[in-house]
Amino acid sequence: MLKAVGFAFLFMLVVLGAFLWIGHSVTNMVGGGKKVVSAVEITPEGGETIFWGKGRCFTCHSVGVRGPNQGVFGEKFQEPIGLRAVTRARERSEETGEEYSATDYLIESLAVPGAYVVNGYKNEMAIVYAPPIALNLKEVKAVITYLQSQGGEPDIEALNNPSEISGRYIARIQAASAAGGGDPGAGAIVFEDNCMECHMIKGEGEEIGPDLSAISSEGLKFISESIIEPSKHIEEGFETYEVIDLEGRKTTGLKTRDDAEEVDITKATGEVVTIAKSDIKEINTGDLPSIMPNDLIEALTVKDYQDVLSYLIMQKGE
Repeated sequence: MLKAVGFAFLFMLVVLGAFLWIGHSVTNMVGGGKKVVSAVEITPEGGETIFWGKGRCFTCHSVGVRGPNQGVFGEKFQEPIGLRAVTRARERSEETGEEYSATDYLIESLAVPGAYVVNGYKNEMAIVYAPPIALNLKEVKAVITYLQSQGGEPDIEALNNPSEISGRYIARIQAASAAGGGDPGAGAIVFEDNCMECHMIKGEGEEIGPDLSAISSEGLKFISESIIEPSKHIEEGFETYEVIDLEGRKTTGLKTRDDAEEVDITKATGEVVTIAKSDIKEINTGDLPSIMPNDLIEALTVKDYQDVLSYLIMQKGE
């Protein structure tokens, strides 16, 4: 009996050891065995750690299946990405009319993957600075130096002193990080679906609420609170008015016109109600809540909120 128990115990140890060995081998094969550090340096070594670790870039780009291989791979990719980026930059310059450098192209590729899609591949690359990957700007720069080192030389100077093109994309990544990993591109859609009926950005939208073209200057905390608690910060000129006529009917909204004989009250729906002053019993203002819906945040998912927050952080005006 004891012999049988001992044999069974030994068998379990052998099976467990086999599983651990297989797991360790698979981890090393896919690159998951590389140590991931919390504070990566902007070096090819740091970028390699992100490429094979947190960024999970190898999932699509190391074997040339879902995304382009970043090394030399068959007839299609005869140059590694460090050299290939120079050619792609020339193509982007011709397409856009702006002068792209290889660094500009690589930053654009990570910031807006759909800007240039290699022939034969789909526009399906994840937004690396948004969840679940959520790389910060330093990690993105590290990955770029790693890619540049594949057949070329890292250009740290271009990353530290970005061109106008790179600067636009860096601002996008910084906004996303500030918003907890939001995607400004997706945030523009959220804004269009939920906010443009009342607010304008760069001349597009409606003028019921404040123009948000330069809202970034108010800071992240102000923008966040304005979405979550609309009545906390009511801009001067956008106070809520309650007009009660002689028959007791109430009209609530923004006072958008006030002359000797009439007032216009614009409701949250955009409807304008004109009321003769001779028909008004009283007009109240002061502590009335904003006409912006208090439950807007409940209609947004966490991702929607992060996305639109990152989009608004980018609105710096002219």
